[in-house]
Amino acid sequence: MTVTNSVFTPRGSHLIDGDWVTSDRTFQAEPTDGDAHTVFVGSSIEVDQAARAAERAFETYGATSREERALFLEAIADAIEARGADLTAMGSRETGLPRARLDGERGRTTGQLRLFATHIRQGDYLDRRHDRALPDRTPLPRPELRLVQRPLGPVAVFGASNFPLAFSTAGGDTASALAAGCPVIVKGHPAHPGTGEIVAEAILAALHVRDLDPGVFALIQGNTNALGTALVTHPTIRAVGFTGSLGGGRALFDLCVSRPEPIPFFGELGSINPMFLLPAALAARGEVIAKGWAGSLTMGAGQFCTNPGVVVALDGPVADRFVAVAKEALAATGTQTTLTTGIGAAYEAGRTRIAAVPGVTVHVLGDAGSRQAAPAFFEVTGETWSAHPSLADEVFGPSGILVRVADVAEMTRLARALRGQLTCTLQMDAEDRSLAATLLPILERKAGRVLANGFPTGVDVADAMVHGGPYPASTNFGATSVGTMAIRRFLRPVCYQNIPEVLLPPDARG
Repeated sequence: MTVTNSVFTPRGSHLIDGDWVTSDRTFQAEPTDGDAHTVFVGSSIEVDQAARAAERAFETYGATSREERALFLEAIADAIEARGADLTAMGSRETGLPRARLDGERGRTTGQLRLFATHIRQGDYLDRRHDRALPDRTPLPRPELRLVQRPLGPVAVFGASNFPLAFSTAGGDTASALAAGCPVIVKGHPAHPGTGEIVAEAILAALHVRDLDPGVFALIQGNTNALGTALVTHPTIRAVGFTGSLGGGRALFDLCVSRPEPIPFFGELGSINPMFLLPAALAARGEVIAKGWAGSLTMGAGQFCTNPGVVVALDGPVADRFVAVAKEALAATGTQTTLTTGIGAAYEAGRTRIAAVPGVTVHVLGDAGSRQAAPAFFEVTGETWSAHPSLADEVFGPSGILVRVADVAEMTRLARALRGQLTCTLQMDAEDRSLAATLLPILERKAGRVLANGFPTGVDVADAMVHGGPYPASTNFGATSVGTMAIRRFLRPVCYQNIPEVLLPPDARG
């Protein structure tokens, strides 16, 4: 692997149809250190240019072979790795994330690109079906029928704040859409425009290496709601991938379904990821679980959509001990830099809101600055939790709530009342299996991923991973934004009836 040691100077420009272009308005990036740089703000003009180029490119890119697309994905991964030093330096400056975290995230990003290359080469995702003609069948003959999955067309992707690499410019949404045969237009996240620009450079280099239409990929920078609106309402956009807040995601979802021709919106909108401490596990290893939970809650300043923000436990002395150990661990955790000033302000507002709810006990509420997050730890009874639904709203940061329930029946009622989640966790030992057997059928209806023991903040990029869940965790409970099944979002089944084989797409033949 070749790594450049040069210092990258951002242009702040958009990448459209193979060219770096500017626009009329600008904003100033807000790095955690170093000088701010100027970034151009895209508008409906740049969206239209990129969308028209993507529609043109789809005519050829949508017809490429699986091998051609696999080689393109691998070329992107190679080009990202060649810019590794610049990506780590720029990403750390813009987001405050540790360099080691960004190095790992870069590996995840290139790994999922190569995983999708392997996945499409295998071809299983095509779900090919062939019903041979039965001309002599009575009372009616059957025609020859062939089914195969085909790409949708140009896809819009919104970069995420908390993963500047793995969920942004060349992240899972982009990788799966390109693997499917769909051109991609990325709305870069304003928290890390320079990082996004470096990745866009890598994708452009891969387009040149593979001699593909430059309209296959575009990056439009900006910090306005109008840009997002223009992108999801453009008539050539056929689907949208989004990772972000419930409010922003729901607004975009409503725009997608209210278009003259509605399109699918695959939004991952966050979660409180409840963790249920079953009695035997809590009694046997409550202190270990408390320390692990504190570490998971504060990892990356709690800026993970799978952050385990709620713990449910039976009242009693073992719960008291859990609280004591968790308090000690959280109080010893220092402040951490948030991704943006806005995220820091929203976190402070969220934990202040919870502390003011009647019946809430405050265990930890550290002081923090404008772009700093300090841990918060609250406790409520099951009755208070049920009486104040706002306690179940996500607070994006290292804030957690313990819900003490009186008995197993109240724990079960709380589980049944949960809204949709990305994850639910059962901390359980062998003696807890009877209760776990009661809770599991409830929780699998609430979440896309159910864990036994462990903590949900690690999301493996794998064939069996589901990162999604019932609303409001995501807008499409049948999809995932992580893992190879993510490609299904950007495909649709087409049935070919009595079409001569020579006219069929290559993947439908044979």
